[in-house]
Amino acid sequence: MLPVWAIVERDLRKYFRSPALMLSSLVLPLVQLIVIGYAFGGQIKGVAVALVSLDRGPEAVRLRQKFAAIEAGTRTFHVRLEDDMAPALRATRDGVVAATIVIPEDYSRAVARRLQPRLGLVLDNTDPFVVTTLTAKMTELLDAVSAPEVAPRYLQRVALEVVEIFPYVEYVEYLLPGSIALAIFACAVIGGGLIFIDDKARGLHEGYLVTPISKTQFVSGMLLSGTLKAAFAGMVVTVLGSLVAGVADRLTPAALVLVLGFNVVVALSLISLVTLLMVRVNDPVVPRATFALLNTLLFFPSGAMYPVYSFPAWLQAVAAVDPFAYAVHGFRAVLLKDVGVAAIAGDLAFLGAFSAACIGGVLLLFPRRL
Repeated sequence: MLPVWAIVERDLRKYFRSPALMLSSLVLPLVQLIVIGYAFGGQIKGVAVALVSLDRGPEAVRLRQKFAAIEAGTRTFHVRLEDDMAPALRATRDGVVAATIVIPEDYSRAVARRLQPRLGLVLDNTDPFVVTTLTAKMTELLDAVSAPEVAPRYLQRVALEVVEIFPYVEYVEYLLPGSIALAIFACAVIGGGLIFIDDKARGLHEGYLVTPISKTQFVSGMLLSGTLKAAFAGMVVTVLGSLVAGVADRLTPAALVLVLGFNVVVALSLISLVTLLMVRVNDPVVPRATFALLNTLLFFPSGAMYPVYSFPAWLQAVAAVDPFAYAVHGFRAVLLKDVGVAAIAGDLAFLGAFSAACIGGVLLLFPRRL
């Protein structure tokens, strides 16, 4: 182990003495977590809508009170009262408001006669997320308005009672596992692939290979040092990201031990993958050019930003062999669900087999002579 440890020690010294390498592998995932986590996936609130009431009857007044209750409660939208249709529609078309809600003149009369009353909803449908939220909230409001004041003796509709196992997960929490995996991957590419090619170009590998050190020892030293660096980056982002996402209280001693072990497994799988891809590369431009492509192929199909269930069949097939997907699933289970080793056994098995396959490929392809 002495030759292996000599390679590890030299590589770790080089990494920790390079602030640029550390910042690039640690800061980028945290910045992504903060910006994307708070820019996407939050509950839509304060959407400006215009309300045109052409009816002054009691049912129209009751409906306006419902809108006021939503504005004061969930604050999904902010209601602007308009007396005329023309300025309201103009404001919707110009983007001043997201929608115009129209209460027609015969609304109260239709309710009194037990006819089907109708409302108008004119949407600026250039933003599908706002459209979905407003439509869902309007449906919820109309269901409440349509409910009978006195409940019937026998209910004819089947009621759904929803029970949520875990507390509400904000999008920044949902994104945290992907950010941890991205930090490990960035360190694997920068601290593993780039340094690997740079050392080869500088002749450092040639210096190692003229010694009695074996190919297995040399590869083991590279993989071990890369795994330690990547696991360190993953743990830093785990702790700081948990503070940012507001889930630091879930990092109990048992959870920290589990997430540390999982960080090491994920780091080994990604560093062995990067090493396998770069083992025969000599041009230092190649890893820089392929970083964005690898990030796209590994990060986005992993389910880190959006559920895998929404993917087409071919992209789900990519996710099934993507180590990122198993890393994200494992981190999400440990950090958001507070479960044990049994829940991530499948992730550990895949990542372990994936690492073994990549390491075997590295040993097979690694040239003993330069």
